[in-house]
Amino acid sequence: MTNDASGPEHPEEPGSQDQPAPEASVSVEEAAPGDSEDTSEKKHLPVWQESILLLGIALVLAIVIKTFFVQAFYIPSQSMEPGLIENDRILVQKVSYWFGGDPQRGDVIVFKDPGGWLSAEEDKSPTGVANWLSKIGLYPTGGHLVKRVIGTEGDVIKCCDDQGRILVNGQPIDEDDFLAKREGECDAVLPSGAGQKPCDWTVGPVPEGKLFVMGDNRTQSADSRYHMCAPDQDPCTQSPWVDADLVVGKVFSLVWPQSRWTWISRPDDFDDVPDTPPAGSDPS
Repeated sequence: MTNDASGPEHPEEPGSQDQPAPEASVSVEEAAPGDSEDTSEKKHLPVWQESILLLGIALVLAIVIKTFFVQAFYIPSQSMEPGLIENDRILVQKVSYWFGGDPQRGDVIVFKDPGGWLSAEEDKSPTGVANWLSKIGLYPTGGHLVKRVIGTEGDVIKCCDDQGRILVNGQPIDEDDFLAKREGECDAVLPSGAGQKPCDWTVGPVPEGKLFVMGDNRTQSADSRYHMCAPDQDPCTQSPWVDADLVVGKVFSLVWPQSRWTWISRPDDFDDVPDTPPAGSDPS
């Protein structure tokens, strides 16, 4: 006997007959014409805005570098010849004197005027646009002095031995490699009118936080010697010392003119100077 099935072999689930399959819920936004171009344009500033931004960054970097790291100066006089000539451009680094570092004997330093040391000619600063550029480190600065450190705290400086050399703490210094040709009997002749014999003087000990400095062109430099008091000068209203706090930094390179470009370093001649003067050398 056969059974007649009236329904389908696999009946569909209730409610599923003739129901369309659900569509995935997808939201698609059609890109409007020109949208890709707008996105590309938003990624790039106009040229004029980029230029202003880059200029601003460059100015900030220049100010930071000048303030903390390296600054350009020009030589204002003949006092450091033959190594540095008037109007030479030099670079001064400030890192050596960070965190308690102090100028050392033999360093060529740039420092602010202790008061009345700069002549009218030396005190001139750039004018106009050059003056503005110098303030942000894009042009060499003026109105400062450039000298060589001869004595530091505690040192006694004497002029001179039988060969005309200065003595620091009793140690003669051979300065022939960097001094201008000697014009006189010694390397540290006093200026006329100083009230002492030109090649027979002693000064020190250098007070705490002070420096004794001289130019390399000794007959053309109004340096610490020029501001010494004569033995019979009373009261003494001047001082040969430079406050270490006035030091801007150490000269490390002559950069212009290009034909004379060179590194500037501390001479070895100061290496043998003892830290303390010999007994009985205190002029006071």
